[in-house]
Amino acid sequence: MGQTLLLSEQDVHDLLSMEDVVAAVEKTFQGMGEGTVVNPSKVNLDLGESAPYPPYNGFMNAMPAYVGFADVAGLKWAGGNLGERKKRNIPYCSSLIMLVNPHINNFISVLDGALITNMRTGAQTAVALKYLLNHGSSQRRPIRLGIYGAGMQGHMQTRAIATLFHIEELRIYDVSRPALERFRADMQDVVPGRIILCDEPSQAAQGDAVICVTQSKDEFLKEAWLSPDTIVFPMGSYQECEDGVLLHADKIVVDHVEQTMHRGALSKLVAQGKLDEHSITCTIGQLAAGKVQLERRPGERLVCIPIGTGAMDIGCASVVYQRALEQGRGQFFDFGVSSATQPPQN
Repeated sequence: MGQTLLLSEQDVHDLLSMEDVVAAVEKTFQGMGEGTVVNPSKVNLDLGESAPYPPYNGFMNAMPAYVGFADVAGLKWAGGNLGERKKRNIPYCSSLIMLVNPHINNFISVLDGALITNMRTGAQTAVALKYLLNHGSSQRRPIRLGIYGAGMQGHMQTRAIATLFHIEELRIYDVSRPALERFRADMQDVVPGRIILCDEPSQAAQGDAVICVTQSKDEFLKEAWLSPDTIVFPMGSYQECEDGVLLHADKIVVDHVEQTMHRGALSKLVAQGKLDEHSITCTIGQLAAGKVQLERRPGERLVCIPIGTGAMDIGCASVVYQRALEQGRGQFFDFGVSSATQPPQN
């Protein structure tokens, strides 16, 4: 009988750094561009997020992938809930990741996915900026940021970008003033430059990149607030920017073309027939793999939408799994004769 390694959120926290996640995300993007990653679109289970029934104001996504650099397959089962979870003051997201040995299709690990999800979402932006703003160079250049949302994802975006860039100014807006104050206290040691708490949303729409990571269903980011050279990252589950920001973009870069057609910032305009797959300039994976060279002329607006893929979660989870084996972390559980055996040696 084989065994499956069970890993808690604390295990993940202890075994995985943001630098690890950024490196794994970059490798995964490169694999997507090179064709060594298999990543079907998410399968969405609407639990009242947009449908009237069932009335739970939530959703779950099944996100399978195979990641070549780790030679591992898996699935993340994840979702968000603005109903009972919000009432009980517990985090919006919940998730588990299952890793599979693709040689024999046995489950080698089950681990908490919430922390990995939060970390890799920040890392996606950081890696995208490396190729959009820094031409793939690892040299730490100064960057000015505007961020909407001072919660968990605002923190993770900042931590991830700080691993690749020198943040000389960060403007942050949130509807909650206490959240802004907590953000400044938490990020003072991460951001070497100024952290500016914005009283009005228009004040945060300045910088080399403007990042929206909120749960808002309002199109609050106005086109008139943005300078032409700013890279816009509308990353919420809903459309956080007004239509013109997207319709008047000179270039649109995404992580997964098919997914962005039916979820996130582009989905409404796609459903209205105003945007389609031909509106996409390229993917982050194509840039990371060197398949596409993105030339930007002065004054061009660029929108980047890394909506999130299972491949990122599986790639990061594989790092945690290997570290856990090396350090003797976690607990093995025997599900029976069809459960996991030892993974192939890389």
